[in-house]
Amino acid sequence: MDFAAQRHALVAQLRAAQDVSEPVAAAMLAVPRHLFVPGVEPEAAYRDEPIVTKLDADGRPISSSSQPAIMATMLDQLDVRPGHRVLEIGAGTGYNAALLARLVGPEGRVVALDLDEDTVEQAREHLAAAGVSGVEVLCRDGAAGHPEPAPYDRLIATVGVWDLAPAWLAQLRPDGRLVVPLDLRGVQVSAAMERDGERWVSRSVAPCGFMRMRGSFTGTEAVVVARQDPMLMLMLPEPREVGDVPAALDAAPTEITVRREEAAPPFTVAMGMALWLALHEPRWCALSGDFGSGPGFTAGVVEPGGIALLAVSGSLVARGHGEAGARLAAELAAHVRAWDEAGRPEASALRIEAHPHAPATGATPAGGGAVVIEKRHTTLVLGFG
Repeated sequence: MDFAAQRHALVAQLRAAQDVSEPVAAAMLAVPRHLFVPGVEPEAAYRDEPIVTKLDADGRPISSSSQPAIMATMLDQLDVRPGHRVLEIGAGTGYNAALLARLVGPEGRVVALDLDEDTVEQAREHLAAAGVSGVEVLCRDGAAGHPEPAPYDRLIATVGVWDLAPAWLAQLRPDGRLVVPLDLRGVQVSAAMERDGERWVSRSVAPCGFMRMRGSFTGTEAVVVARQDPMLMLMLPEPREVGDVPAALDAAPTEITVRREEAAPPFTVAMGMALWLALHEPRWCALSGDFGSGPGFTAGVVEPGGIALLAVSGSLVARGHGEAGARLAAELAAHVRAWDEAGRPEASALRIEAHPHAPATGATPAGGGAVVIEKRHTTLVLGFG
């Protein structure tokens, strides 16, 4: 079976929920995703869900087939045209490369890179099984790109990236475009960026979440096990001292009700606040895992004396735990009010500028009200509106 009906149902579901262009929809209708995840039941391959395909020695996911919804979003951000040369960072199962091959057509070319030889071999096998041509899959550290076929018209990363690699910018055409899941102090956004003089400027931004890039371009994010049973994971934008978080979470909380009637879904509120805190609060954190009623995600503030977290259940509450919990809850509530007063800006309203090779003096190109994030190779300047 080729499961064409399942592909049609998946694409119809995506188009009912978001804008999907005709070329991207046609590619998703044509490419059989189940052939790229052979260990998964074919029906499951056509759900709008990510599929983990590889774990590291500690049981952490390091490779997957991404959620079709975000794949469609990023492919439309990329704006691939027939005949384009495309470089993909993170080959994974090969499915995204197959979609790219449909978009570039027989006159185009797709090069996909992955850090692990076994992943590369499997991607090649999947592409061959699906009858896809025009894709070269190579075992490379994606941070260096692949200069031989450069320049590329488009570059896409399907792993979370901490910074824009100089090699990527050098290997793109002057009018080229890149789309990457870019880290903003621990929060990822899919940023479509183009050159504007000496800087790179976002053309569109969308929320996303990807496994982080490994190899020479690993970022600063840190994950701490906050509790083993039930499992809770604390995510920090960089390693820092947070004290005894499990003990703090076991302490009776101090609660501040910020909004008595909260209509937005809990995950939407948590994601919106995560982005706001990432840009405005150096002590911010995210907590994910089993909250007692199933998987969940929330954002907050943590320091050695305690932790404060958002809770959404009919009302919007800042809940503080530990010795400093009351103070942290009040500070988190103030952030929520500021986010409210700003109109609850979303990732799509974000403008990102990347200025390569920031001056060593520490001077930044920020204007009034801009948020500046220093990276290894670029200075990011961010603002809403």
